[in-house]
Amino acid sequence: MQLIAENLASPLQAFVTSMAIGLFIGMERERIANATAGLRTFALVALLGCLFAMLAEVQQNLWLIAAGLLAIAFIAIAANFRRTQAEEVHPGFTTEIVLLLTYGLGVAVWQGYAVLSVMLTIVTTILLYLKAELKQFSDRMTTKDINSILQFSVVSLVILPILPNQDFGPYGVFNPQQIWWMVVLISGMALTGYLALRIIGTRYGAAVLGIFGGLASSTATTMMFSRHAATHSHFVPMSAIIILIANVVVMVRLGLVASIVAPSLTTTIVTIFSCGAVPGVLMILYYWRSLSYSDALPMPEVSNPTELKTAISFALLYAGVLLVAAWLQALVGHNGLFAVALVSGLTDADASALSSLRLFSLGRLSVDDVVIAVTLALLANLVFKIGLVLTIGGKVLAKQALLGLLMIGFGLALGLFFVS
Repeated sequence: MQLIAENLASPLQAFVTSMAIGLFIGMERERIANATAGLRTFALVALLGCLFAMLAEVQQNLWLIAAGLLAIAFIAIAANFRRTQAEEVHPGFTTEIVLLLTYGLGVAVWQGYAVLSVMLTIVTTILLYLKAELKQFSDRMTTKDINSILQFSVVSLVILPILPNQDFGPYGVFNPQQIWWMVVLISGMALTGYLALRIIGTRYGAAVLGIFGGLASSTATTMMFSRHAATHSHFVPMSAIIILIANVVVMVRLGLVASIVAPSLTTTIVTIFSCGAVPGVLMILYYWRSLSYSDALPMPEVSNPTELKTAISFALLYAGVLLVAAWLQALVGHNGLFAVALVSGLTDADASALSSLRLFSLGRLSVDDVVIAVTLALLANLVFKIGLVLTIGGKVLAKQALLGLLMIGFGLALGLFFVS
């Protein structure tokens, strides 16, 4: 008796899991008034998939699984056809497709992929439940947004895999796949902010605008709101907050990039960046308390970060900074590297920081050198933003934003002093 119970335990667990999967998906479909299948049907289809997988294993005939799938497909199509004839309106194929998926999930459970099947079940149910929200998301997207996604797909899924993963050129610093991987990493983060700005817009105020503006382009965000503050004096407090948020987000973004490119440096770099971010956040909270402006906010003018022209430009800039940094580092030591970090960081902290991280991964830089170089690049970029605030925003904006930006810079310098 005990032997029989042990032999039944595993199959019984598979069938129970399959039935739970069917019930979970069927629970969502039960909400649809005109759906051709509901709670019981989905549970039975999942059980059927598990049963056919078991029989196929016993008979060593995988065609039994295909036969069950064809039977479910035929029944689903017939039910859809009858409903279409009766209602004279095409109801769509969502429920029928999900029935086939549920059958497949039942098969996967028997074949030992229970955890994966449960994960796919949850994702499927979420997609079904969020139909209205996904439609709204799709309606808000423009042709330009769709082009951005398609271009990022080309950059990340077409170009990246075919590039050679081999070191070339002087000092062995040119690795085409590694260089393009940096393009994909930066473009992906920028695309997130870019789409958020395009889709969410300004409806949720300064916080979201500053966060996603910092992801897309902190320089463009700083320039845009400095210009707006110069022409709208009543908008100065809001502009200062958005600029500070965008520049705090830059540290978060570079911290994430560093943790991916050089995981061993994560703790050190995050510690330094936190020293800069904390005073920035405190200043944001201080200014936020007195904020009462509620008019419409302007959108930062950011370019599409995934255009091939933009991607290639960043790749060339990154490769150029990488070569110059390697050359100067070999010629005059770390002082040359620091000079490159300061100069290149003025306009693009990403390329400067990534080149230092790349040299570290090649064993050309010590931990102290790369941490100093990355921090110097960020400080140089912060100086450039301060220049934008002073020259474009004027004295009024400088009184609001300058203190926060200087505190961020002071925090970074202090963090670097204690860590290095």
